[in-house]
Amino acid sequence: MKPTREHATNNSQTYFVTSETWGRRPKFRAEPWAKLFIDTLHQYRGSAYLLHEFVVMPDHFHVIITPKAALERAVQYIKGGFSHRLKVELGSNAEVWQRGFSDHRIRDAADYDKHLHYLRLNPVKAGLCSQPEDYTYSSASPGFELDDVPQWLRFQRAVGRASLSG
Repeated sequence: MKPTREHATNNSQTYFVTSETWGRRPKFRAEPWAKLFIDTLHQYRGSAYLLHEFVVMPDHFHVIITPKAALERAVQYIKGGFSHRLKVELGSNAEVWQRGFSDHRIRDAADYDKHLHYLRLNPVKAGLCSQPEDYTYSSASPGFELDDVPQWLRFQRAVGRASLSG
């Protein structure tokens, strides 16, 4: 039985979010789609959420975000915003998304690092590249503007590293 979703409001929590394309079709193999999706992620960055990391796989995406309001609203901006722009800018009426999304609230610095590594290694494990930074549709690739890791995770990360080295 799936646990009940914790209602995410503006509580400065950070989340690892995943959503799949309709029928797991590899829609994001098309470069215009992948680029438009990344542009959409950046369009709402700062207003709907802080964007810490992302990867766009052929049939799904992962993001690490800190919503400015409800998590559900932030994901609506991402998925709905992309669908709208796809129709307007690329003239596609295609069904894009599976209904809903999955999320995991980041609990501490170790949890953040675990999800960061999973996200960055996803294209490597899928055989799309040999190094995370070689995958064009990922924040591991150079040149993307991202928001800093939340302060409460940076502090814990620094303390955790200090205790490991001391």
